[in-house]
Amino acid sequence: MTDPESPLFAALAHALVLRPDPPVRFVGDAYLDSAFAVSELAAASIAAAGAATSLLIEPLTDAPAPVVVDRTLACAWFGTAVSPVGWEPPSPWDALAGDYRTADGWIRLHTNAPRHRAAALAVLGVAPERASVADAVAAWHGGDLELAVVAAGGCAAVMRSARDWARHPHGAAVAREPLVHWTYSRVRPVADAAERDPQHPLAGLRVLDLTRVIAGPVATRFLAGLGAEVLRVDPPDWHEPALVADMTLGKRTARLDATTPDGREVLEQLIAGADVLVHGYRPGALEALVPAVRRRALRPGLIEVAIDAYGFSGPWRGRRGFDSLVQMSSGIAHSGMVGAGTDVPTPLPVQALDHATGYLAAAAAIAAVALYRTRGLPRRARVSLARTAALLLQHPAAAPHPLGEKRPVPYMQGPDPIDTPWGPAELLASPLTIGDTELAWARAPRDLGSDAPRW
Repeated sequence: MTDPESPLFAALAHALVLRPDPPVRFVGDAYLDSAFAVSELAAASIAAAGAATSLLIEPLTDAPAPVVVDRTLACAWFGTAVSPVGWEPPSPWDALAGDYRTADGWIRLHTNAPRHRAAALAVLGVAPERASVADAVAAWHGGDLELAVVAAGGCAAVMRSARDWARHPHGAAVAREPLVHWTYSRVRPVADAAERDPQHPLAGLRVLDLTRVIAGPVATRFLAGLGAEVLRVDPPDWHEPALVADMTLGKRTARLDATTPDGREVLEQLIAGADVLVHGYRPGALEALVPAVRRRALRPGLIEVAIDAYGFSGPWRGRRGFDSLVQMSSGIAHSGMVGAGTDVPTPLPVQALDHATGYLAAAAAIAAVALYRTRGLPRRARVSLARTAALLLQHPAAAPHPLGEKRPVPYMQGPDPIDTPWGPAELLASPLTIGDTELAWARAPRDLGSDAPRW
């Protein structure tokens, strides 16, 4: 029986078209303090990925595999899964990134990528010093600055209330989108003589990972934990040193310039050899490289999962975005401020929109694999941070958890930490079990571009 106290899980299971009452049970304590049910979202999204996996392995076990989710570990996985031992990764934030007062409220500038940083500075016309940026921002009305930075190719978001977001044309468009947007195509099922192992239910599955930062890499990390062969491909100039240890667990990593003829040819070869494609391109961007009709011709039966920040409809469907920006736009940071009784934007205690959307994407991929194996119906799914935010906005916290309380979290048992290129690290224990199956990774984290772009 599903835990009746998890309406968030019920919403996710419904969006994934899972059975009405999948065998899911929650144990352990939640501890993330927020104006919203963020701890419950952590447990529910991981449970959704587990329930999809149970559906996948049911033909192998002749019965639904029970899913058990540890809330404490789920909350921890929404933070850092790979913890350095004796070394420190760099800060995930650029020195100029953050919230600034405008003439009429607050705005957040996201400057982690060099081109986004340059765009913001060009609009403001100041030196790259935080005090100078703050002085310049204070002279702008937030909406005008947001539009100017976005038009210059940067990333910014004004803090809006949930009510303002609901009235905004794009907020209204996102609210009308399904949590998971499915499309189907029918192809001839391919005979598959592979012997499936419930302990590694995705073994032999090739996953092409064209994602960056958090949501997409979380999805493909989960797939790798179930035995999939995941190849992450990044552009030549992309770096994310603060996240790479966490987000490359279990994967091979390569670099490729798909804007060149040679690079595009290699990308097409990778698509032709993939079973699942997970991509985080803004709407239209992947089409410019390899159109959907070409992708389906290269690999009939290809399962695709698309992840976007602001959704796939409405006036902002092509806007660049990140978790922290969507929290500002959607009213989450404003609600946190009101709930905390402060006068500054108050976001969620973790990048919960990224992580939850990542597990939802993983669940969609697994559910699609299950359907394809049984009925020859490859699915394509679209999910977004903004739509996940809309779900969370409907679920305020039932009761506050102690702010900042640290709970002991068990790490994977073993005589030694795992080895990474940066030093030893500890890895969190699996946050769920699916029958006798736990998440396990055959590869330690590695730097971006460590492998050749081939299967």
